[in-house]
Amino acid sequence: MSAPADAVRAVAGTLEVGPALDRPELLADPVAAALRALPADLAAGCLVAAIDPGLADTAAFCEAYGSPLEASANCVVVAGSRSGERRHAGCVVLATTRADVNGTVRRRLDVRKASFLAMDEAVALTGMAYGGITPFGLPAGWPVLVDAAALAAPAVVVGSGLRESKLVVPGAALGALPSAEGVEGLGR
Repeated sequence: MSAPADAVRAVAGTLEVGPALDRPELLADPVAAALRALPADLAAGCLVAAIDPGLADTAAFCEAYGSPLEASANCVVVAGSRSGERRHAGCVVLATTRADVNGTVRRRLDVRKASFLAMDEAVALTGMAYGGITPFGLPAGWPVLVDAAALAAPAVVVGSGLRESKLVVPGAALGALPSAEGVEGLGR
């Protein structure tokens, strides 16, 4: 299921997007594998565009490419421990909100305290570049908590696993990830 063309135009700003699976050089390896594993209709609706890697951070990206901040979704990776077991999760929220890490995420992981992974650990565990981490291709077994607003979006911009590109995907593609869980109020 592709996002409507007008939704893609509104979200993409000045990006020149094309089918993500046709441009594997613009995707981190785990991201390409995750996109290939999606149902064909959803994978076909996932688009990619090259960007200046110096503009990968959300605010700079949106300003430079004319993409609305409310149409970008950030993926943060968090962890907490319980009885000596380290538990991880990816959290996807619209860029106009922040993930409720010490409330919603902490309770979902059933840990005393949840916190953002350090940059080195996030990069090592995900196989993605810091600043390009995306819910597509996160390690198997990690829940991917997706704010309901991101799921409902006709199209959102997310990372590609690399700093030199961005994905434009239907919100429904986020919900189709194997370990995705829609979470009302995850973004605050």
